Amino acid sequence: MKVTLFATLLLLAVAGTALAQQQPQFTHYGLNGMYLNPAYAGIKGQGEVGLILRYQYLNYSGVDAGGSPRTGLVTLSLPVLALGGGVGVAVYYDQAGQAKMTNAALSYSQHIKLGSGKLGVGIQGIYTYLGKGTYRAIDPDDINVPRDASDNKFDLGAGLWYESPKLYAGLSLNNLVRSEYSFKSAGTSGNKSNYLAENHAYFTAGYNIDATSNVVVTPMVLAKAVLPGDFSSASKFNNAKNYSFEGGVRATIDDKYWIGANYRHEESISGLLGLSFSKDNAMRVGYAFDFIAFNQDARALSSHEIMLSYRLPKPGLLIRPAIRTPRYSF
Repeated sequence: MKVTLFATLLLLAVAGTALAQQQPQFTHYGLNGMYLNPAYAGIKGQGEVGLILRYQYLNYSGVDAGGSPRTGLVTLSLPVLALGGGVGVAVYYDQAGQAKMTNAALSYSQHIKLGSGKLGVGIQGIYTYLGKGTYRAIDPDDINVPRDASDNKFDLGAGLWYESPKLYAGLSLNNLVRSEYSFKSAGTSGNKSNYLAENHAYFTAGYNIDATSNVVVTPMVLAKAVLPGDFSSASKFNNAKNYSFEGGVRATIDDKYWIGANYRHEESISGLLGLSFSKDNAMRVGYAFDFIAFNQDARALSSHEIMLSYRLPKPGLLIRPAIRTPRYSF
């Protein structure tokens, strides 16, 4: 009863308004903890490898062709039993119009036994490469318009993740250093345009409900926040466009098939389908379809996402223990 109440409070805690997207978003967030949180690394007690390919706002043309965001993500999570923790890697490439981003994050999580589950405390080192293409500026001397420029920076992230057979919940922050990127502008020689890597906060949670002996229903939520401006700015929390909220539910049958639905506030309604196969259902493939039902200006009608993942066998003893019997005890 206490666990159920705790889960309910967590799921309700993130309810709020949502409008904006600053970093890549994924409809498979309920199966993609390594991207969201460094504390997720190794928390499952077995290795996981994941791949997600996303084509957002399919066939959006806008002013120029190729404006649809396209993202590829690879993740790896491994437990480190000797340290009581885990390591993780998340690498993605994201392109939206002329802007291109490559991001690589290396994470370590220390695991602490807590109740029926484990609490992960994670830290993360982040490398980001930003490339800006060629833009057609109304004012050719506008110093805020970059031209074939790029920059790269290192940054940091941190997070907490709780994992139990029934409940998972995570809270994380990235871009703690808030690095500033500089790009050669199309204007007067020597001028540069700047870009500030803002802090992003993520909260996600889910709760597994045994609907029948072979069906598990999992409600899930994800809240994201962009924290703009100087840390001293009291108004940085007041802009509703700096928040995003989505929630959904997934039904899993025999740990083999799943079907789900998701709602992203003021953007889309999504459907998810998935299948697990091979030994111990270790291999998983999923597909998500987003119907852009709200605020269709500057967007297309649909987004598409494919997920592949593989769960490695749980680590065991490298040497089989000796079997002793009374016959050989002398």
